[in-house]
Amino acid sequence: MEINNAQKSGPSKITKADITSNFKLDEQEGPNKGKPLNASLVNGILRMTYYESLLQDSIKANVVYGDVGNAVEGKSAIEGLPIVGTEDFRLEFEDNSENKIKVDMNVNTVTPIYEDSQKNVVSIELVSEEFLLNEMGDTRLRSRFNGKVSEHIKQILEKNLKTEKELHIEDALNEYNFIGNGRKPYYMMNLLSKQGIPIDYDKRSAGFLFFETSEGFHFKSLEGLFNQKQKKSYIFNNSTDIQGTPAGYDGKILKYQSNSTLNVQSKMNMGAYKTKIVLFDAYNCKYMTETHSAYDDDSAIESVGKGLPKFNTKFDGENKNEFTRTTLYMVDSGSLPGVESTEEQIKANTADNFKAITTLNQSIRRYNQLFGGMMEVTIAGDFSLHAGDVIFVDIFSVQAEKDDTVNRESGGLYIIADLCHFINADGTYTKLNLARDSFGRKGNHSTR
Repeated sequence: MEINNAQKSGPSKITKADITSNFKLDEQEGPNKGKPLNASLVNGILRMTYYESLLQDSIKANVVYGDVGNAVEGKSAIEGLPIVGTEDFRLEFEDNSENKIKVDMNVNTVTPIYEDSQKNVVSIELVSEEFLLNEMGDTRLRSRFNGKVSEHIKQILEKNLKTEKELHIEDALNEYNFIGNGRKPYYMMNLLSKQGIPIDYDKRSAGFLFFETSEGFHFKSLEGLFNQKQKKSYIFNNSTDIQGTPAGYDGKILKYQSNSTLNVQSKMNMGAYKTKIVLFDAYNCKYMTETHSAYDDDSAIESVGKGLPKFNTKFDGENKNEFTRTTLYMVDSGSLPGVESTEEQIKANTADNFKAITTLNQSIRRYNQLFGGMMEVTIAGDFSLHAGDVIFVDIFSVQAEKDDTVNRESGGLYIIADLCHFINADGTYTKLNLARDSFGRKGNHSTR
């Protein structure tokens, strides 16, 4: 039976919150000798928040629980285990539509909020295991990497971080060779993200995002994210009926705030729309320049809106090669050729390792366009949503004549840039920071 919005936002279930001590029962006789101490905090949780973000390498969670002193052999969990950091933490929770999230995390920060002789309240920050392994010397990149950018991401995750999580890696078009030089895995994966070119978008677009959700690690191009089918549709209107949802929508937006404050000067300064690249090849002393405009490629790239913002034509300039940001790059001809034989190396001695002309400014533009339109919404808890999903949002238009017309400019498709699930005794809510690279309502609200 389908439940209404009021029921969806009611308190939901945290089914497991198990923490395992770093210490073992070495002094205890019997079958439990040598086993680690465990404690369940699920009955004492006062509130829980869970986070995912396109700009965040790790999923994160924060658990606030109350302890009356009987969690571990008559002591509080923070004393009886004790909780000092890096402990394994199994967290499972589900919304009122039975969408479940199950994650294995580790304690990063322990903060006592309140303490007396009868009880204490503690806040625990949780992160993914790989987030902490990233700081270890054994996981540093020390070898040479040859081949596609996307293959490097897979290799770093599997061989350096030794993750067993699901990998959702989009294939990249280009190759890039490098030597690790002791860099941290996350640092290198974020650097590689800026150098990836999506399939079928050579010279027109570049730039990937590396992030984690409860479903695993993701390496996705901006074009791949924008080209997804919408997962769900939501509506914000003036109706006071919190239970009913109009046909074709999956839920109602409880709170809405538009953050689409496009600072034109700032976007120009960062090169969101028009750029110039200056290249110098020291091998043959060749100097070249090239300008790019996002408007030339507007119809050839993916976008979730109808198009890029339309600016005053007086700022176009008399020269068609107008630009607002210049990047300088020394061409790395012949460096680290991914070939073995002497003959092949001679042939590759003028080849570029990093193809800046087709990558550098294209990724700069796409990254800066991503947050061209922003929206912050709160909905009833929906744990089926994840960072990187595309959803459809309808906002009713402000008009003199009230005829329930939707806003054709603010409404439409958005990518979930940041996500926070919140659970306490009063209810369950999901807060979303939505982003898109373009403007205008595109598509239809129906996902069926």
